[in-house]
This record gives sequence, structure tokens and C-alpha cells, in this order.
Amino acid sequence: LEQPIFSTRAHVFQIDPSTKKNWVPTSKHAVTVSYFFDSTRNVYRIISLDGSKAIINSTITPNMTFTKTSQKFGQWADSRANTVYGLGFSSENHLVKFADKFAEFKEAARLAKEKSQEKMELTSTPSQESAPGDLLSPLTSESINGTDDERVTPDTPQHTEPRAEPSQNALPFSHSSSSINKHWEAELAALKGNNAKLTAALLESTANVKQWKQQLAAYQEEAERLHKRVTELECVSGQTTVIKSQKTELNQTIEELELALKAKEEELERLKAEVESANDFQSQKDLLTDKLQDTEARNQVLEAQLSDLEQRLESSQLEREAFRKSLRSLLELLDSKIFELTELRDTLAKLLEGS
Repeated sequence: LEQPIFSTRAHVFQIDPSTKKNWVPTSKHAVTVSYFFDSTRNVYRIISLDGSKAIINSTITPNMTFTKTSQKFGQWADSRANTVYGLGFSSENHLVKFADKFAEFKEAARLAKEKSQEKMELTSTPSQESAPGDLLSPLTSESINGTDDERVTPDTPQHTEPRAEPSQNALPFSHSSSSINKHWEAELAALKGNNAKLTAALLESTANVKQWKQQLAAYQEEAERLHKRVTELECVSGQTTVIKSQKTELNQTIEELELALKAKEEELERLKAEVESANDFQSQKDLLTDKLQDTEARNQVLEAQLSDLEQRLESSQLEREAFRKSLRSLLELLDSKIFELTELRDTLAKLLEGS
């Protein structure tokens, strides 16, 4: 029973048999393309069904090559089916995986073929060594011993004995020589008959071998056709399992996508709230920027006023210092005047006392 070991989805094409150039689609939509392993025959197959119809049934052989003609399209030639298959994938990743699996199973098919050939050689070597001996032994022994040697032997006395002694001594032996010649002629006729029978038997056996080979080829073709039919029927049952597993995977994928979509929607709402708060922050920032500019303008005015006041304070301090100096000078002058007046008073007092 064949089981799928790798599956993917692709659009299936076949080369146009009339032009050998154009691609003809064999499926209206993407279908499942699977690698199958036949454990009974030890072969790998690529099988694809469109409904109940097998649109690909290709046995992988060591001389096959899968060629990537573009980023999403690949092809391979099947000499047994006398066609070229093409697959169009949805992404380059699917194409690369399919090509890697093709190379892997192609190498496995090569190793399996080598092992089967070794087993066939080991099993067929004794029969092949004995068969030719059995077929050729009656022919070669009879043809060599009965045809070649005995054909030469009777001819030699016919030519040599009459020429041996043509004198008077040849007359007494004429009767015995003729009886010997008749004996050899009878032997020669028997050998010719045996040779003709063996030749006929050989031709008959050759014809039988050809007939057996034709029958064997017909049986092999019929067995191959029946095996393909069985494979198609098995694929239908195997495809159901694949479809169920794919349906389960798709349901899981849909659930995961729904959860991811819900998470994305929540993330979007959160981002919208952040954008709104960012807009509020921006308006507050603009207001604070305006206030800061007003404050800086007022600060510049106050700095100018402060500078003016400092200059005025400095000038007033200078004026005050000058006033203090003039006041000190006036006080000193007043002190001297007072001292002079005091002396003048004392002098006047002394004068009044003396008069």
C-alpha cells in the first residue's frame, strides 16, 4: 500500500503533445501534489488527483531531472508517460521544498535500483550459467561430433582410396570399398537428418522464446496497467486522508489567523489611543511652547530693564559717593569755621573782660 510522504499544492500543467512547446493546464485550480512510496515495488511516485481523475502518475527514476524555470514554476520529463509535467506554485519556498524532495527521492530511487539489480544478478547468475549449456549442448555436440568430423571422414576415403593404388591390386578391394562408401553415405544422410531436425528444433525454440518474450511483455504491460489502476484507487482513499488532514490544518490555521486578527485589532485600538494621547501631548506641547516663548520675551524685557536699573544704580551710587565727598568737605569746612568762631568768641570774651 502506498502512503503519501510529502504533499503540497500547485497548478498542474502538461506539455502540448502536438507542439511540444505550449503548456496545457490539466487542473482548473490548485490541487494537491503528493510523493508516494510503494514499499512492495520499492519505488517513488508523484501523484495528483483532480477529483477522481489522476492527472499526474509519474514514477521517479534516477535519470529524471526537476528543473526550476522561474521563481514559482518547475518541470520534469517522464519518458514512460511520454510527456513533460509542469507545476506552478504559490511561492518560491514551496517550489524549493518540492525540488529538494525530488532530488532526495531521486537519489533514493537510484540506490533502490542498484540494490534490486544486485539482487537480480545474484539470483539470475546460476540459471544463466546453466541455461546456455542446456540449450547448446545437444546442438554443439551433435554438430561437432556428427556433422563436422563425420562429414570430413567419409569424403576423404572417396577421394583417396581410388587414387591410392591404380594398379592390379585395386580390383580385389572394389567390393569392400563400395560397401564402406554406402555405409558412410548412410551415416552422412542420418547426420544430415539429425542436423535438419536440430535446426528446426532450434528455430522452433527461438520462435517460442520470442513468443514467450512478447507474452511476458504483454503480461508486464497488463500488470503495470493494473498496478496503476490499483495505485489510482489507493490514491483516492489516501487522498481522502490527506484532504482531512489538510482540512484540520486549515481549520487550525483559520483559528490561529482569527486570534492573530483579534490581537492585531486590539493592538490597533491601543495604537489609536496612543495616537490620540500623542495628539493631546502635542497640543499641550504647542501651548507650553507658546507660553515659553512669551516667558522668554518677557524675560528679555526684564533683563533689559534690569540692565537699565543696574546702570542707573551704578550712576546713583557714583552720585551718592560724590555727594558724600562734598558733604565731608563741607563738614570739614564747617568744623574749621566753627573752630575759628570759637576762637573769635574766646578772643572777644577776653577783650570784654579786659576792658
